[in-house]
Amino acid sequence: MQFRDLKRQYQVLKDKLDPAISEVLTNADFISGSAVSELERELAEYVGVKHCITCANGTDALTLALMAWGIGEGDAVFVPDFTFFATAETVAYEGAVPVFVDVEESSFNLLPQSLEKAVCEVLKQGKLTPRAIIAVDLFGQPADFVRIRTIAKRYGLLLLEDGAQGFGGRIGEKRACSFGDISTTSFFPAKPLGCYGDGGAVFTDHDSWAELIRSYRVHGKGKDKYDNIRVGMNSRLDTLQAAVLRVKLEAFREYELEAVNCVAARYADGLNELVGIPIVEEGFYSSFAQYSILLASEKEREGLKEFLKKRDIPSMVYYPKAMHELEAFRVVPHFVELNNASDICGRVLALPIHPYLTEEEQDKVIGAVKDYFLR
Repeated sequence: MQFRDLKRQYQVLKDKLDPAISEVLTNADFISGSAVSELERELAEYVGVKHCITCANGTDALTLALMAWGIGEGDAVFVPDFTFFATAETVAYEGAVPVFVDVEESSFNLLPQSLEKAVCEVLKQGKLTPRAIIAVDLFGQPADFVRIRTIAKRYGLLLLEDGAQGFGGRIGEKRACSFGDISTTSFFPAKPLGCYGDGGAVFTDHDSWAELIRSYRVHGKGKDKYDNIRVGMNSRLDTLQAAVLRVKLEAFREYELEAVNCVAARYADGLNELVGIPIVEEGFYSSFAQYSILLASEKEREGLKEFLKKRDIPSMVYYPKAMHELEAFRVVPHFVELNNASDICGRVLALPIHPYLTEEEQDKVIGAVKDYFLR
């Protein structure tokens, strides 16, 4: 059993993927080929925004957004304490300070009450200038953008949606990657929509920010690549990856997103009386990049993980340490309590989930978890 079975997905999509890749190879159209602009148009239409600018990876997508806003030294950017390193890394790389905010145990996403406390505390201390919030759509479910947006407006903060894991999620009929002033996603192979290497994208309705980001991603170019009007970076999506993503986007829209939600529903029915299952809030829809359960303690989590391993069932811990506990952020000041994030890190465990997981495999996972608690 695979944690996320990309081999099985390839076999299903092979008849479309192989010709799409072959066309790029035949045309030797490797950089900024037509598939890139076509993919950007399709992604913008799917998400429901004016502009989609693809780039080399999801980390660069965040960096490009922060560059467009001029985030830098002396600025405070509010980041959930339970997320992947890149969310805060990009803030620090721009010279700003990531201010860590606690998360909700039920959704694993940013806790609005903690966010507002952190903003107020930063303002009270007066050493940093609050500039932006990065809200992460962790494990596939969008953050609570209604409440987060209200806080952003109250304090004049920009809102960046980190949808690296959230592509395909929704609040009502509004799709993930459309909730921020700028939103980003990742096409890392294991993401809900993944390519066969690295890739990312930036989404916005803001014309001038989109123009800036298009320039920054190709060495700060102006009218052409030799007309460098600002210092930028090299962050283009390869044409091969765009060709792969166009095929995968079609499958994602037609059946993969629905299929992965069916897996999650079967897990929920089978496991809800044994472990803490992910709660999808009313009106929300998750793309289930991960299916993360909560155990009673770290000891119980490690016991279940080893039990599953003996039955050839893979599992993963996302994430073993809260952001503020990482050595890289040891000197970053704390402005609020971060108890939920630290607690979750010791109890969380992700089970195999993907659109091609068979019911037999799902039953094997559910049965193994039941056996662990009934042994």
